[in-house]
Amino acid sequence: MTTNPLTVLPLRAARWSATHPWRAIAAWLSFVVLAVGLASVVSGVETEDADYRLGESGRADELVLEAGLDRPDSESVLITAGDGDLDREAAERAAARIAGGMAGLEGVDAVAAPQWSPDGTALLVAVQLARDGEVDVDPLREVTAAAQAAEPGLEIRQAGDVSLDEAIDERVGDDLAAAEGISVPITLVLMLVAFGALIAAGLPVLLAFTSVAATIGIMAPVTHLVPAEGTVTSMIVLIGMAVGVDYSLFYLKREREERAAGRTTLEAVEIAAQTSGHSILVSGGAVIASMTGLFVMGGATFNSLAVGSIIVVAVAVLGSITVLPALLVKLGRWVDRPRVPLLWRLNSRIGRGGLSRRLLGPVVRRPGVALALSGVVVAALAAPALGLRTNAANLETLPASIPEVATMRDLSAAFPAEGAAATVVVRADPAQQDRLSAALADLERRAVATGDYVESGEEAATSADGRTTVLRIGMPYDEADERVNEALRELRTDLVPAAFDGLEAETAVGGGAAENLDYLDRQSDRLPLVIGFVLLLTFLMMLATFRSVPIALLSTALNLASVGVSFGFMVLVFQHGWGADLLDFDTPGFVIDWLPLFVLVVLIGLSMDYHVFVVSRIREHLDAGLPARLAVQRGIADTAGVVTSAAAVMVSVFAIFATLSMLEMKMMGVGLSAAILLDATIIRLVMLPAALVLLGDRAWWPRRPAGSPHAVTGARPAPSLVRR
Repeated sequence: MTTNPLTVLPLRAARWSATHPWRAIAAWLSFVVLAVGLASVVSGVETEDADYRLGESGRADELVLEAGLDRPDSESVLITAGDGDLDREAAERAAARIAGGMAGLEGVDAVAAPQWSPDGTALLVAVQLARDGEVDVDPLREVTAAAQAAEPGLEIRQAGDVSLDEAIDERVGDDLAAAEGISVPITLVLMLVAFGALIAAGLPVLLAFTSVAATIGIMAPVTHLVPAEGTVTSMIVLIGMAVGVDYSLFYLKREREERAAGRTTLEAVEIAAQTSGHSILVSGGAVIASMTGLFVMGGATFNSLAVGSIIVVAVAVLGSITVLPALLVKLGRWVDRPRVPLLWRLNSRIGRGGLSRRLLGPVVRRPGVALALSGVVVAALAAPALGLRTNAANLETLPASIPEVATMRDLSAAFPAEGAAATVVVRADPAQQDRLSAALADLERRAVATGDYVESGEEAATSADGRTTVLRIGMPYDEADERVNEALRELRTDLVPAAFDGLEAETAVGGGAAENLDYLDRQSDRLPLVIGFVLLLTFLMMLATFRSVPIALLSTALNLASVGVSFGFMVLVFQHGWGADLLDFDTPGFVIDWLPLFVLVVLIGLSMDYHVFVVSRIREHLDAGLPARLAVQRGIADTAGVVTSAAAVMVSVFAIFATLSMLEMKMMGVGLSAAILLDATIIRLVMLPAALVLLGDRAWWPRRPAGSPHAVTGARPAPSLVRR
């Protein structure tokens, strides 16, 4: 009997579940209901601005908050021409109506005097909201709407901190609802194609759905330890549906295969536990190991995404090795009912590996040529990744179809000081106030003289105790412009030190653009550590699983190839605009900064799902005594149908996210779906078998295949679940 814990654990779990099916099913249902109930009794904790502080910008933000100089939320009303030239008198009448109507509203602290744009084509009314509590901006919208009705020749639009956040939250909610509504039926259709029977098709979807629901419930109390980032629910749905369906698919396919070979249901469940259950544990461990790399990067976003992803994978693994065997035992051969006649016949006619054998034949006969050609294809698709450019999400990455986003874009264009800006924070002895004011004025002159800054029109603000002063300097660029980071570096290293030379003061440059710069610097510093950590951890897992150095190295190399393809596609689509019209977005010219790292760890983890499944089957044939070449060919042919179905599920789920309006979701969907599609075809059906055939028995060094006289009969693991 094997002593490998990765085999013993799923075997024991399957044995208990199979012999106590109703208890196992009841336990799983109780777990899911309890987990979902947690979300209704425990309120979740979301990330706050302070959770994202880092570097010099974080220190600047802290100083501003301590001094009580933080900028309150604001709303802006932009008045432009409805058609033709702007009627200045009408615009001023509308501005006066808006200012008068909003000044007395609850939650409004102040309304600034109307401000004309430098070119005179727009008029701005800025409204400062109350600092304490949430402000309802609907009454402000009513004033804006009344002004529009009174001046139909103008275009009067409102946007700001509160209204923009509300609009984005609403759009994200609509996107998630659409993704969930589409992903379930599509996944069910794919499972029907894979199994040809309704019950067999429904089980993986049901397990994935309950795993996602349970995880969302569990996250409620967990957020008190690790606050939840706004996109974590999307990640849980994305990854939970993919791995939940795949794990069930691996298990169910093997159980049906063994029953078709004449095994009883109990025997088939045990063999599935020994083989597919083992692969599920290793695959789940690989995903979890990859996700832990996000903790190395740190920060609110990555910590939250890592926790959510790890929990949903662990829950999916738990369900696959407990409740799934119980359901299979209770259903027995009813799992193949009711059959969908056409799909059932098609599934039976194709058989195991029927479509892949034609491809595998030439690959096995000419492995060197196959490896070279496939390597060229992969290298060509990955080459654009060398030009990868990242930047933080900004107005340009938000959907222009959101009215508030369009308004803010026009506002930034008409009033450059409302775009990118730097906030200079100075803490000094109040006795130096006169010298400090002179230094700030000198700093603003120096900054404007560089051409990278513009006068904001705002006076420097000083705290009540006179110790902290804040000066905001605008830039004539949007935040995605490469010149912003160069200007900020010059401000920090040259302009600020020169202006405050001789003054005993603490200075820090902050603001939204500076936060982006500090994040990019941190990512550049830690990214090599994260990549090294993830690759080393997955290498060690493959080494421990297969006891083979070449297999572990080959797994790492193929994973890197998949990552390269993913990055290459993201560059082509989102930096160069390939397919922008098809996906309905405006090309930002960069990839949102946190996505490459997240895609890397997700892809490495998920691609290990079917990689482990395929290599484990090859190992089975080797241990049964087949020659290396034949073991590779038969192992890949045996698993090709499962790999195709698993990849189809992942690609379809990720592709749904590529159709959503939020650009982060589009980027993630494109990067993951394209890479997994190529990974499941060229990499796993061509590169992997070609490399293994070329290596022969050396691929399994230092552990040699065990060999067995039962090779010609295709011996399988001996059943021991039913005691005789």
